[in-house]
Amino acid sequence: MSSGAWVLFGLVLASSALGFLAARWGHANLTKIDEWALGGRDFGTIVSWFLVGGDIYTAYTFIAVPALVYGVGALGFFPVSITAVSYPVVLVVLVRFWGIARKRGYVTTADFVRDRFGDRSLEIAIACTGAVATMPYIALQLVGMKAVFSQLGGPFAMDNGLPALAIAFLLVAANTYASGLRAPALIAIVKDTLIYVTVIVAIAIIPGKLGGWKHIFDAVGPVLAARPKPSSILLAPPQYFTYATMILGSALALFLYPSSVTSILAARSKQVLRRNAALLPVYSLMLGFLALLGYCAIVAGIDVGARGSNSVVPLLFARFFPDWFAGVAGAAIVIGALVPATIMCIGAANLLASNVFREFSPGRGPVGVPMAKFFTLLMCASGLFFIFFVPVTYAIDFQLLGGALMLQILPAFVLGLWTRWLHPRALLAGWATGVVASCAMAYASGFASNFTLHLFGISLTGFIAFYGLVANLCVTVAATAVLRGVGVSVGSDRTLAADYA
Repeated sequence: MSSGAWVLFGLVLASSALGFLAARWGHANLTKIDEWALGGRDFGTIVSWFLVGGDIYTAYTFIAVPALVYGVGALGFFPVSITAVSYPVVLVVLVRFWGIARKRGYVTTADFVRDRFGDRSLEIAIACTGAVATMPYIALQLVGMKAVFSQLGGPFAMDNGLPALAIAFLLVAANTYASGLRAPALIAIVKDTLIYVTVIVAIAIIPGKLGGWKHIFDAVGPVLAARPKPSSILLAPPQYFTYATMILGSALALFLYPSSVTSILAARSKQVLRRNAALLPVYSLMLGFLALLGYCAIVAGIDVGARGSNSVVPLLFARFFPDWFAGVAGAAIVIGALVPATIMCIGAANLLASNVFREFSPGRGPVGVPMAKFFTLLMCASGLFFIFFVPVTYAIDFQLLGGALMLQILPAFVLGLWTRWLHPRALLAGWATGVVASCAMAYASGFASNFTLHLFGISLTGFIAFYGLVANLCVTVAATAVLRGVGVSVGSDRTLAADYA
């Protein structure tokens, strides 16, 4: 193996060992669901900052954002704006939910929906949405790892990297089974340190070797304009609405994912969450610099060829850095996949165990750790299934659709934190409308992220998830007015006014 491959192997192995050692962290009783799935709800500011950042800034983000900028220019910067808009959502919405969840012992958003609206069908719909939307997201972490393994070559690239991916995800499963949320919390510190070092070194060295930022911006514009599908380093006016809806829809969906909710509920206090909402934009700054590497790759003449745009970053690092440092960067991406994948598996498993299996079990007793562990392993297996049997392009398409599906739980969960006016049956009808509309638009557009509406002689190209949410809200509000008007029972609200104080 090359020196870079040995560096990557050593760092990944050390991180995995750290994950197993996390089981001893704090002498926790990991037979309790709160301790295993939520770290005892006792993570402080620093650990929470790394954990939430480790969940949001995944390996696929590290790979995909520069690749997107490399491919489409200015429009590819929308993930940077998403994170900037998302943190106020944490400050307002999830801090409120954290307080209610702490008082009532909730592990998932569907736990809250069940008590708030007293409707099992709505609870199961919310839980299944989260689990289904998470599966392709887990698979995409493998896509990022696969790009690194392909570039390193040797034993890592055997059979298109699938054996290496399988071993990596066996490590994820074993770490999660043994240590629960404590494993990714501890490994996230290593992961983010490696990513920060990699990005800082890359930004300090690569632009200088390409003639500086002025030369890069001057040179990249004509290249983007000359492509078969021309683009630019500035947004064109017709793209404004598209860009805005992508930001708003994605920002609202980001912290609805079960992995994000799991990371938030693990915090020790509301003050920890508020500090994190203030500190997390540091990651956005890093993401902005990372996105600029896409322009560097264009000026450097990186040709992805048959490998696809996901190979942009590994090829760029291989061009400008010695082999051993390319191994460090590769380890940052691989570990950057293991951390969020673990959190995603735990978050989705919590939904399946607490809100699906529990609802159909005869006793409907408290969820135990063994059942949560079983569903975690099931989610790990689903990620491997996607990579082994579903083409990468389809996995990406399904992930885009997953974000649209995830956004459809917003009326029941987010609006439910402030009002009980919405009727549970109307919420279920709105959810179904949003899901069907999102799937229909995705299919009609060839699984692109945007769809063009033609209304009253006006054409508007916007984010599918945003359009789905609008349809959801319209149906929910109209159906609520009708159902309340004819006197259909609104069900019972088991939460108390004191829970929201």
